[in-house]
Amino acid sequence: MNKTELVAAIADEAAISKKDAEKALKAFTDVVTAELKKGGKVQLVGFGTFEVTARAAREGRNPQTGKTMKIAASKAPKFKPGKAFKDALN
Repeated sequence: MNKTELVAAIADEAAISKKDAEKALKAFTDVVTAELKKGGKVQLVGFGTFEVTARAAREGRNPQTGKTMKIAASKAPKFKPGKAFKDALN
């Protein structure tokens, strides 16, 4: 499912226009992104938790040359599904 299909599905499920569904989806992604940038987390009970994890600096290897290289530390988004969400899939 791509973004267009997701917007259409949200519009159908919530009985709203596609334009309003797209605004709601954009607002959701903007709010989650802003909160994660601040170092916080977004917890949706029954669905899951969005949070940031830190990746330490490490040495890697260039697969073409075999030469070692340094990989800088970084932050990565992480999603941990909630119990109700996992149970719905199984």
